[in-house]
Amino acid sequence: MGTKSERTKERILKEAWSLFAQKGFQAVTMTDICEKTGLSRGGVYRYFTGTDQIFGEILSQEYPLDDRIDRQESAAVILEDMLCAIKKEILEKELSLSLAIYEYASLGNEALFRQINENAKKRWISLITYGMETGEFRKVCPEQAAECLLYYYQGLRMWSRVIPFEECTAEYYVKTIREMLLHENKTR
Repeated sequence: MGTKSERTKERILKEAWSLFAQKGFQAVTMTDICEKTGLSRGGVYRYFTGTDQIFGEILSQEYPLDDRIDRQESAAVILEDMLCAIKKEILEKELSLSLAIYEYASLGNEALFRQINENAKKRWISLITYGMETGEFRKVCPEQAAECLLYYYQGLRMWSRVIPFEECTAEYYVKTIREMLLHENKTR
């Protein structure tokens, strides 16, 4: 479960995520985060110097894919878990950080976003390669498939802040990815 300090830091990140998704990056203050977490200013500043550091850490958090591959979990199961999370984010705009990401990027944080994008591509490539090695995925070009998966998702995520999508839109994404990667008898 982690130490009390680790749990407090995770609580700050979780509550801040909610605020950033709701308000965007620029409208969230440290006071908002203190109120949402119930912590004093000193309690929050013990872990973070400001909203930019909190947001940067949220963006840098990665889906724990390597651990799952190391444990030799099914690539198809890992994919389904990722697709479920993606579908939920597309449909529930209160989970989407798209507005906050756009605002944060406009402040000149290009290097961070390049690194986040590169890490996301590496995660997808890793999963696709693993799935092909286990025979669960079709033979595809991992780099090409990763870019398609990533940018299709990013586009849907960004637009979900502006346009309320029907569930079928998110389901189309999931179906497309399954068809691209899974053998026919394994698609739903």
